[in-house]
Amino acid sequence: MTLPLSNPPESSAADSASAVVFRGSKRLCHEYSLVLEARSIEHEVRQSGDFWLLCVSPALLSRAYEEISRYSAERSVPRRVAEPVLPPHPGAGVGVFIYVSILLLAAYCAGNGMFGADWLSLGALDANARGEWWRAVTALTLHLDQEHLLGNVLFGAVAGVAASRLLGPGIAWASILAAAAMANYAETLITPITHRAVGASTAVFAALGLLSGMAWRQRLTLRERLWYRWAPLIAGICLLTLLGAGSAHVDVLGHALGFLFGLAVGWIYIRSGMPGYRGPHRQLVAGFGAVLVIGACWFLALRPAA
Repeated sequence: MTLPLSNPPESSAADSASAVVFRGSKRLCHEYSLVLEARSIEHEVRQSGDFWLLCVSPALLSRAYEEISRYSAERSVPRRVAEPVLPPHPGAGVGVFIYVSILLLAAYCAGNGMFGADWLSLGALDANARGEWWRAVTALTLHLDQEHLLGNVLFGAVAGVAASRLLGPGIAWASILAAAAMANYAETLITPITHRAVGASTAVFAALGLLSGMAWRQRLTLRERLWYRWAPLIAGICLLTLLGAGSAHVDVLGHALGFLFGLAVGWIYIRSGMPGYRGPHRQLVAGFGAVLVIGACWFLALRPAA
């Protein structure tokens, strides 16, 4: 690639009223012309024999040369070779099916008072019952009405599919459950004792945070502009703001904590190379473990009604 002249000349031989800031190919001459145009520097492109010249007035020579030199240095910086893109993990649909089945089963049991228990009372997140740690998990499976349930089913399925294709369904859903449960428990520690909450929305935003954290950590390893490297985090925060806030009955703190815990998990996964773990055995163990944890937590919650 032809670069700007090593030292800016004082003037061109063709015209004493202008100075040549670049001499080279037509393509580069017009490319540098766009750079000067973007910086509102008056200039002229002309042909001289086999070369093309980019000329400015002598008073603007130093500024034009500086802008072109900076642009040339930026485009010549070697960028980090992107890591090979791994094929998406299979089985994303299976993970979503299990997620939806658990939410629907919990809704059916709670609605019919199975085992003669008040499922909402026994499974809801309750800051006044911080010792009952299993509520941090059981609360994720409960909903107040059909609209609440449907929204979390749809948004959770979309986010879960995306995470499953990157991490595999077992690891993805186990990670989402862990991040959401930690967020719920942390919420009970910092909210008034009258605070109660239910819903899988904390898990939905944990999934969003997981995706944002993975993309953000991956972008930070690339030699790109600052806004490009931070774009995944900014996009995640924007979605959190748009979808995670609402009426006075929306658990905004739970959404924010779910996003933050998911963000941390996603960051750690990329840092440790987790997406490269593609063995089906790990997926089965993680997925079965997540379902087992949910079942165990509900067993502990329903004991008073037994």
